[in-house]
Amino acid sequence: MNQQGAGCGQEDDWWRQLYGEGGGDDVPGRAAMRDAGPSDAPDTLDDRVASALRAVATPRRPAPAPQPPPARPASSPSAPIPLQATGPGPRPASPARPAAPSAPEASRDTPAPAPNGLPADRPPPSEPELGTLPAADPAALDELVPDTALDGARYGSLTLLAASRRGDLARRRGDVRRDALLTARFGAGRHALILVAVATGRPGEGAHRAAHEACARIGSAVGRSYTRLAEDIRTDHRSALKSGLQRLTDRSYGRLRGRSRESDATAERYPPALRCLLLPADPDCRTRVFFGIGAGGLFRLRDGAWEDLEPAVPDQTVHGGAGGTGGGLRSAAGRSPADGPDRSDPFLFRTAFARPGDTLLLCSAGLAEPLQQEPAFAARLAGQWSAAEPPGLVAFLAAAQLRVAGHLKDRTAVGVWEA
Repeated sequence: MNQQGAGCGQEDDWWRQLYGEGGGDDVPGRAAMRDAGPSDAPDTLDDRVASALRAVATPRRPAPAPQPPPARPASSPSAPIPLQATGPGPRPASPARPAAPSAPEASRDTPAPAPNGLPADRPPPSEPELGTLPAADPAALDELVPDTALDGARYGSLTLLAASRRGDLARRRGDVRRDALLTARFGAGRHALILVAVATGRPGEGAHRAAHEACARIGSAVGRSYTRLAEDIRTDHRSALKSGLQRLTDRSYGRLRGRSRESDATAERYPPALRCLLLPADPDCRTRVFFGIGAGGLFRLRDGAWEDLEPAVPDQTVHGGAGGTGGGLRSAAGRSPADGPDRSDPFLFRTAFARPGDTLLLCSAGLAEPLQQEPAFAARLAGQWSAAEPPGLVAFLAAAQLRVAGHLKDRTAVGVWEA
């Protein structure tokens, strides 16, 4: 009984020491024991894991000190570089990743650029070089000429594509494009007549105005007589066509010369080069008519080869009156302003019958010269335009403006594809 009671008393004492109030202060003969509150000893998750490992007698390596992330291998140049806390100074390059070469080293093999920004000893690239805009007159903004003009149409068996662009020399100087382009349709249906006119002003101030006026005047003259002209083309009355078109051209140039006397601009006192194509919209009529004055080119692409269709004109057929020396052939190339305003170039006229697969090319001197003088350029152009289908507008422009070293003039090209 006493033992049982004593045992119970001891258990109660132990219980009070552990969980009783006062933390064991009421246990006689023993020092006061306080509750185990917050301690300065560490009690983190890592400490508990370490304690458990020691309890099962498993050796544990000490935790390694924090190390920076390993460097990326040199074979992965595109892998992201780990971000590091750095000061305001430049970030040091990773030793495992070689630094990119500096600009002078990367361009060590590139020749010094020419004044136009192109390498001096390399041929110019195919892409056009953009330049500065021409100076604008606030009082004559309607005279602004865009850098590039692009047009196209399809009638019956023919596809017409036309493009005119400013040359590299004019772009570099900020000059206006001296080539002018006019595409116009007169009438409707099978009786419609399409006119394409290309004019190039003489060098000097006012050249672009003279070129645009030449296109506008010949366009007005053809538009007023298109019914008779279309009938002569369908019936193949070549003599009537030639005389009629020469009268229209004489009249247009006469008005240009009359206005040039009132102008102070040097270029406007000299008639611009003018070349035109007449294309009937009638699918049963495949006669194409060319006429004009001055420098330029007329070519036909047939079976992958170029044919020069430039007509040879005797001196006695000089436009604007007699002025030759006999029956010799005179070049159709344009004259220089030093020849004087009263002397005219020969009137050029030719008809051509289009076969399926032919491509007729009318162009200004800026494209005719490299086509005649550079065989590689002519072959490349023939390869691009000999496909079964005509190119799109953008592809046509890209081919027409392929750059050739030494040929920096404005370029205007009119292509007629026969289905």
